[in-house]
Amino acid sequence: MRVAKGAQIVAGTALLALGVAACGGGGSSTGGSGGGSNPRAADGTVYIRGCEPQTGFVPGNINEVCGGTINQFVFDQLIKYNSDTAAPELSQAESIESPDNKVWTIKLKPGLKWSDGSPVTAKNYVDAWNYTAYSPNAQNGGWWFGGVEGYSDVATEDPDGPDGPKEAPKPKTDKMSGLEVIDDLTFKVTLTAPESVFRTKLGYTTFSALPEAFFKDPKAFVSNPVTNGAFKFVKWDHNSQIVVDANPDYMGTEKPKVKKIIYKMYKDDDAAYADLVSNNLDFTELIPPSALAGDKWKSDLGDRAIEGQQGVIQTVTFPLYDKEFGGNADFRKAVSMAIDRKTITEKIFNKGRVPLDGWISPLVDGYKTPGACGEFCAYDPAKAKEYLDKAKAAGYTPPKEYPIWYNGDSAHKEWVDATANSINQAFGPDAGVTFVGKAVPTFAEFRDIITSHKMKGLFRTGWQMDYPHIENFLNPLFKTGAGSNDGLFSDKELDAKLREADTATDPADSIAKYQEAEAMLTKEMNAIPLWSFGLQAGTSKWVTGVKVTPFGVLDPLSIAIKEA
Repeated sequence: MRVAKGAQIVAGTALLALGVAACGGGGSSTGGSGGGSNPRAADGTVYIRGCEPQTGFVPGNINEVCGGTINQFVFDQLIKYNSDTAAPELSQAESIESPDNKVWTIKLKPGLKWSDGSPVTAKNYVDAWNYTAYSPNAQNGGWWFGGVEGYSDVATEDPDGPDGPKEAPKPKTDKMSGLEVIDDLTFKVTLTAPESVFRTKLGYTTFSALPEAFFKDPKAFVSNPVTNGAFKFVKWDHNSQIVVDANPDYMGTEKPKVKKIIYKMYKDDDAAYADLVSNNLDFTELIPPSALAGDKWKSDLGDRAIEGQQGVIQTVTFPLYDKEFGGNADFRKAVSMAIDRKTITEKIFNKGRVPLDGWISPLVDGYKTPGACGEFCAYDPAKAKEYLDKAKAAGYTPPKEYPIWYNGDSAHKEWVDATANSINQAFGPDAGVTFVGKAVPTFAEFRDIITSHKMKGLFRTGWQMDYPHIENFLNPLFKTGAGSNDGLFSDKELDAKLREADTATDPADSIAKYQEAEAMLTKEMNAIPLWSFGLQAGTSKWVTGVKVTPFGVLDPLSIAIKEA
């Protein structure tokens, strides 16, 4: 999903997204660390760690985890992902059927409502998808509709990129021919080719509906949305908190168990963790390295500690749009082989992360071991120097100082500095280049620089799965023009292989082709896999029933307040 949902679907969601999967912000004490009675019981409010969304509350414009997480609280989708298994299940859809994986008929459940009381209709979905896909609207999720018939008529490419003087030509129309409203509760989707994973995608945030209220004032909707999820939007105090209330009209089979959630933003993860330990914060899905060391967090939290797995990976990405810092393939491979993933995950994360040798989370369909990255993800200083020399011989001269960028409002400094040190030690003092970690103050600012393609150096990326399938870790991140392709990587052969996998009718054959596509990433090494995430989370003593999904986020319907 998301860059850490991207892309959450997690994802492209990504979970993610990304993500990746860590964000941050600033916060203050919520009170209630002492005493015998439960202070949460008085007004039914719980406090969870959050982070500032980059773009707000328009689902089709979200491709990072801060916005993706809170939007999943307030928007419902056609399907949901099981909080235990991540399997897709019907949510707003009563049925999603196709005889051939190309033409899909989607029927909504009757009686669904928006938070302003208006009905959720098939037209709300069709209008939202058309709006998101229409390229002049510049929505981050527009490319997700590339497989719908008529997409090429609503989306045109900028001929000289986002920084060039030329503008993309105006599309022929603002409506895709492959979308048709049948009646108030039914619409039809026609794809250009069969797509076996299409139904699974429909729980991703980008495929949400939009109410009539959005089209009356899209700018106002960004920070004051009308929603249709288990919780309804109340207010957003930027860089401080987002408040949502339980939606009394929510028709899901499971209802909220709390009256209000306050999504708190912190300046750093250590501050959030301190609030968790003192019971001023009720949930965080991220334990900082300072508490992971020696399993301190387990002794601090006791039975409030939550441990498990999640479909999130950490990567770093090269800005291929920048000749100075994009390097060449041999330089990028040299950097990857200079990273001692094993030592970093052991020393910084106390083995709470697992080194990656590919680009796919171990939790998803299509993951295989050994991974596709092979020798290029194995720590080998001698080979790293060899490939650095090859890069220089081919004409690439790296800058004397090479930054690795990250957002400073979350716990990334330790591992980024360790990664930079590992590269420097492997390359040696005569390499002519020194890697150094550098921070952008907030996640939102960090993502703004990335999406405007102005990064000068390597930058932290990651992916929180949007759905548990290998496709979700490839198309959103590596296909030409994809919404979370942050380094502007493009490879026509890879695009063709991904298209083969997309349109394969046999699921096993489709996965095999996606695996072939993943193996092709070693050719250019535009993004370096680092490690997959374990789950280390925690709760306050005031709440119970807390469930963390395979996407690494709180199931907001699980959290309940203990009886006083």
